[in-house]
Amino acid sequence: MDNQNFSDFKEKNKKLISSFLIILEIFLIVLIILNSVNIFNKIKEGKYIGQEIETKNTITVSGKGEIYVKPDISLTTFSVITEAKTVNEALQNNTKKMNSVISFLKEQGIEDKDLKTINFNISPRYEWYEKSDIYPEGKRVLVGYEVSQSLQVKIRDMEKIGTIIEGATKAGANNVGDLQFTIDDQKELIKQAREQAIIEAKKEAQAIASSLGVSLKRIVGFNENNIMPQMYTKNFYQEASLAMPSALQIQTGENKIEMTVNITYEIE
Repeated sequence: MDNQNFSDFKEKNKKLISSFLIILEIFLIVLIILNSVNIFNKIKEGKYIGQEIETKNTITVSGKGEIYVKPDISLTTFSVITEAKTVNEALQNNTKKMNSVISFLKEQGIEDKDLKTINFNISPRYEWYEKSDIYPEGKRVLVGYEVSQSLQVKIRDMEKIGTIIEGATKAGANNVGDLQFTIDDQKELIKQAREQAIIEAKKEAQAIASSLGVSLKRIVGFNENNIMPQMYTKNFYQEASLAMPSALQIQTGENKIEMTVNITYEIE
């Protein structure tokens, strides 16, 4: 390497080293700044160590609203249970009776949207034969099959409940149950019960605040719970062979829609 080339090489190395030192210096400066900010934040947080979280004085009150209303929808279940020696025979007999029940219901103005099959089952039937000459050890013997089908029906004409139940049993339903009375549109009634409950809770809060000698500030908590009990009659009619009363009367009574609210107030 001649002198000229060697000089050029040294010059390039100096520039590279200078550039590297500048970059390293910038990096160290940035690192120092970041560490300083982090230390500052730690010191700032440390100001609150050991101090209690700010607490607010509150009272919680409850209120209840109740609305009584006559139900406008009835739900009940009609079942057809059929037994026969073969699956095919049991299925045919069951289908014939259930189709007859459905036809009657539609004649009474029940629409397809208000008819819903909720159960269909085919199961074998066995009998146990005790020890005998034929069965020295006893034996479990298949004697036939049972087919059951259940249809949930929504009755909108409350005046027809008794007529529909009587007619469905005559058409072939041999098990009726789960009679339920409910309300089709409950939103407005729930709203009314909620308003009653809130008014009652507010009155209770004002009375307590007056007794304590404090002032009610803003509401800081609220929750509600609505209870809508239903009326059920379980299996009030079984076996088509039983005599039905000459005029089946169903008393619907009233349903209670109950709303409970809890309101938390900040006080001072």
